[in-house]
Amino acid sequence: MTAHRILAWSPSAIVFDCDGTLMDTERHWMEARSITFRSFGLKPPAGFAERAKGVHYAECGALMAEETGKPDLVDDLTAALLDNFMALVHEEPVTMPGAATLVRLAARYLPLAVASNCPREMVESCLDRAGLLPFFGHVVVAGEDVPPKPRPEVYQIAARLCGVPPQDALAVEDSLTGAESARRAGLRVLGIGSPPADRSAEQVDLWVESLAVPELTTWARDRIASRTPLADRGDGPGD
Repeated sequence: MTAHRILAWSPSAIVFDCDGTLMDTERHWMEARSITFRSFGLKPPAGFAERAKGVHYAECGALMAEETGKPDLVDDLTAALLDNFMALVHEEPVTMPGAATLVRLAARYLPLAVASNCPREMVESCLDRAGLLPFFGHVVVAGEDVPPKPRPEVYQIAARLCGVPPQDALAVEDSLTGAESARRAGLRVLGIGSPPADRSAEQVDLWVESLAVPELTTWARDRIASRTPLADRGDGPGD
């Protein structure tokens, strides 16, 4: 059991995934995929939602095209998927349980960053509408120069921007794709949700049902809020 690697430890920075970790957007992705499939007259393959979880939206569009036998529709499916998702998120941005409380507390004591496979516009828009964007010093997203998770670069860059070695930073993730990225980058990993039954769960040091569970609240109070506030060190967010 590696839970002690989180609960008996005080990180020097925290890097959060956005989708399904900070923001309750997985249901929006699911609905966006369904809308996109329907708009092209396609039927979602069995088990597609699980295979698509945590996957970069461009790779998801390619997967949609591949698994429905429509390789010529890759670009159209990808564009429609992103448009549908952005419209849904704009209508109803919702934070995950406990996310806002943890972010607001941790930001007083630690540098925080976001590492995401989603487009920057979507990540920053979601966090801004939820009132969380000012708490993050850095937002790192996969793009032309940064390969998507499960490659480690988004987490490596996020830790470096926070000014700490990867081994001193905590990653907070809800998907195995993201957990693998963080683990390969050298961060310790806190997983949100139910652990998978197979050995892939070992990518994560500690699984919790949500960021609102009492053991995590106690850990944040004892291991984070006991540190010197960033404002007293002159290096808080926005400084």
